[in-house]
Amino acid sequence: MRKSRSQAGFTIIEVMLVTMIIGVLAAMVLPSVRLNTARVKVSEALLAAGPCKNTVSEIYITGGDPPVLGSWGCEITSNASTYVDSVNVVDDFGTIEVSLRGFNDLRIDFHNLTLAPLDNTGNLPSSTGIQVRRWRCGSPVDGTDLPAQFLPSTCKG
Repeated sequence: MRKSRSQAGFTIIEVMLVTMIIGVLAAMVLPSVRLNTARVKVSEALLAAGPCKNTVSEIYITGGDPPVLGSWGCEITSNASTYVDSVNVVDDFGTIEVSLRGFNDLRIDFHNLTLAPLDNTGNLPSSTGIQVRRWRCGSPVDGTDLPAQFLPSTCKG
């Protein structure tokens, strides 16, 4: 009597098929993972503008005169965080500019992201003594030169 030998393992075709399927899935998923990673880093950079947002809002609410440019007291001139080189107030309305650095991605590095205060009508405040209702974030009108695809969902112009 002969003993039958059973086959063990996978054929080369089966292994190649599984490898191909994994490769196709990785090719579809990897670009969106990289884009979402960049958005998270830009979101972190937006946090560096928080102190300036509070300062600008406080000036408008209290009715004080806007300070001279460069002396709002919230500017950070170098190495604000891992992804932020500087934070500056760039006009008399209190528009905040965040300079992005350290992403190791030239699509984002050396670009600027702006936040402009808006009153209850959706316009830049015309005088002090009013409340800043919201912030326009990432608008090219204010000086943002970062491509819109890298803006987080909370910051879409």
